Amino acid sequence: MLFNSYIFILLFLPSTLIGFYLMGARRGWRMGWLVLASLVFYSYWDVRFLPLLLISVVMNWCLVRFYESAGHPAIPLVGVMMNLLIIGIFKYANFVTENLLLVWGSRFEPWNIALPLGISFFTFQQISYLLDLRRGQAPIYPFGQYALYVTFFPQLIAGPIVRHNELIDQFDLSPQRDGCAERLSRGLILFLIGLTKKVILADKMAEIATPLFSLAAQGTHLTFAEVWVAAGGYALQLYFDFSGYSDMAIGLGLLFGFTIPINFNAPYIAVSVRDYWRRWHITLSRFLRDYLYIPLGGSRFGLPRQVFAVMVTMGLGGLWHGASWNCILWGLWQGVGLIGNHLWQKTGIHLPRAVAWLMTLLFIISGYMVFRSETLPQAWTMLATMIGWHGWSVVVNDVPHRWHVVIFALPALIGPTSHELALNKLQPRPIYATLAAGLFIYLIWVIGDEGYSEFIYFQF
Repeated sequence: MLFNSYIFILLFLPSTLIGFYLMGARRGWRMGWLVLASLVFYSYWDVRFLPLLLISVVMNWCLVRFYESAGHPAIPLVGVMMNLLIIGIFKYANFVTENLLLVWGSRFEPWNIALPLGISFFTFQQISYLLDLRRGQAPIYPFGQYALYVTFFPQLIAGPIVRHNELIDQFDLSPQRDGCAERLSRGLILFLIGLTKKVILADKMAEIATPLFSLAAQGTHLTFAEVWVAAGGYALQLYFDFSGYSDMAIGLGLLFGFTIPINFNAPYIAVSVRDYWRRWHITLSRFLRDYLYIPLGGSRFGLPRQVFAVMVTMGLGGLWHGASWNCILWGLWQGVGLIGNHLWQKTGIHLPRAVAWLMTLLFIISGYMVFRSETLPQAWTMLATMIGWHGWSVVVNDVPHRWHVVIFALPALIGPTSHELALNKLQPRPIYATLAAGLFIYLIWVIGDEGYSEFIYFQF
């Protein structure tokens, strides 16, 4: 079920909200209602994946209870390995087997393994809990609270990756406590902003970027200008698509009285690669930092160890995004940028802010060429074209609305972020409510006229 679909907006969400608030005084009932609604939400996409989600939740919770009684520190690590094994089977089995057989010179017919929706997110969320439990930083939660923590539908499919102490304690709070009306109104506004990003901005950028990348995948040599239009279009599509989903998830959380951590903070105004990763997919960045980079040594044991920790962390971060060499190389590219950023800081030289911003943005966009391309040769060709290797032609053939790339870049670079606007800056005014209602009606019309598309991060 998609956040930008009629069945979600007009049926699922209103009925779930009404049921939740009718049970507001009964904590167990309202939690059970949300778990049930979340399972319906998940199974609507493909009911075949529902048993895996249920098995994952029950398996991890049983390991937690076993750890409570036995107390052996290896038990949470067994749970981590089991979660990684599940991801490995469903997400990486074909990729690993194909490459192993390639070394031996054998052909491989891919197995027909369907990728369960949101598997990377709900398994990472449970891994973070198991590791916190082993460190003595997490309590043992009752099954109902744990199940809702994992399955809560706003963040189940594509994050944010929420930690246990950021959500579970809120389950005890009455949704009708003080500030209920404000949470509902601000949650609706944030959901509406996210929906606008997806329906108006991201999907329009997809109409520009997707045909160009498809032509490149078919062997067509794009011109210098066409590659830059494709690069800019995809950068904006990816940002508006994923940040729009995150905005909607956080807004939905507020509708139920829960605060979910932000996932984006104007990443395209970053002035360094390190600054970018503090602003982009924030919950994944801190997961990689706290559960991979720091345990690998971080910056505590000298530069060689730090280089190793960064490259392993970002390489695995790239692999998390997809089972392909393009994703791995994109992650390693980010690692090179982070190490370069660290070494540059040691020189004590400070670039003008505008120069630092432009260099960072060009570095990030060039990485997207590797990330988005279907093959490594395609990525290399597009990168070479970007720097004028194949000429400097400014011809752009059959790309409608290409100037929207420039126009749509403005909200990504200027003005308050979505959460600043919805949660802090907007004050209760009749004019704002009227404008929001008009925007909602327009979006419903656009969805009905053009249909709805999947979110990019569903495939990760």
